[in-house]
Amino acid sequence: MALFEARGLHKRFGDRVVLEAIDLAFDAGTLTGIMGPNGAGKTTCFHCLTGYHRPDRGRIVFDGEDIGGLRPHEIVRRGVARSFQAINLFDADTVLDNVVVALPEVRRRVADAWGDLARDSGAQDRAAEVLARVGLAGRERARAKDLAYGERRALEIALALASGPRILFLDEPTSGLGADGTARLGELVSELKRTLTMVVIEHDMRFLFGLADTIAVIHWGQVIAGGTPRELRDNPWVARSALAEDPC
Repeated sequence: MALFEARGLHKRFGDRVVLEAIDLAFDAGTLTGIMGPNGAGKTTCFHCLTGYHRPDRGRIVFDGEDIGGLRPHEIVRRGVARSFQAINLFDADTVLDNVVVALPEVRRRVADAWGDLARDSGAQDRAAEVLARVGLAGRERARAKDLAYGERRALEIALALASGPRILFLDEPTSGLGADGTARLGELVSELKRTLTMVVIEHDMRFLFGLADTIAVIHWGQVIAGGTPRELRDNPWVARSALAEDPC
């Protein structure tokens, strides 16, 4: 059985159907890519899977539990984390503090979280370990707003990792990155997939085809194709759409 599944997912906004009968399954220990043209419903699908939109119909099952309808923080507590297309950080605060406040034990303190940061050396040590994992060791005391764009992307992934997830959803992680930044992010994602189940929406097909075990193509709010990168290169619809440009 897959670690995470969506079954018959349907979402509409007014008269506009955005998702229609979406079926997806993500096996433990794999990286699944999601691709498709702008407006296809990819990000709306992520929002439904992670609790930011409530689907109109269908089931969302994580490790055998139906999590459809749960709020985002409840889904995070169960081991699901995500990033967003738009980076959302505490820009005036340090890189370390951004990660500290994302730690589950700090989030539970609610109002007292900020006041306890300086005194909690254990939380700071755990945050530093997460930063080292994404290549930001040595940048702990920098302010988030002073980071280079690629470092900000890495910090956003660190915030997601701070919750200790079993599955990580990344929404357009290479957006805004140049060739060097994309290459560094590819190295990070390749390392993370050793220990995490991952699902990645991505417009950069060279990046996605080089990392994904399987890929689902969403268009018109439906999954229209799926398979390994090699299988998708041979899919007539994908070939006609130029979505599967050879990454080699």
